[in-house]
Amino acid sequence: MSPTRFASEHKWIYWGAIVILVGLLITGIVRYGSFKRTQETSQKAQQLSEQLVKAGYPAPDLETAERLLGTDGGPVCENPGNALKKALYRLQQLTTGAPGPGNRPVIADSKAVDVERIVLQVYCPDEVDEFDEAVEDLKTDDTVKR
Repeated sequence: MSPTRFASEHKWIYWGAIVILVGLLITGIVRYGSFKRTQETSQKAQQLSEQLVKAGYPAPDLETAERLLGTDGGPVCENPGNALKKALYRLQQLTTGAPGPGNRPVIADSKAVDVERIVLQVYCPDEVDEFDEAVEDLKTDDTVKR
């Protein structure tokens, strides 16, 4: 079977792929544009930026903070203590990175905990106590040079 004969007999495959790609493109554009900036999202992102700078950390991009955290803190406020522990322990972000027996935990930098606490104070202050309880046994230190 020649390539041109195959292409002419199976045009529906090409048209189907085009329709799917256009559908995905339209869905992506609609979802990207559906975020609504409000005065509250702007105010919270600005407050977060000010608190981080006051604590000695760099200011985040305000638009990114607005999109990620919205008005309610998004994923950060859903279950803050467990989320951080999972990221630090189970996903092994704070290990040597060596495979097998060489893989062992390292002491986390206190900056990771401090920054999440600041986000919680701005977006969901009622979760701060639960967060502090969840990370009280986490050993941290100033391990990263600033």
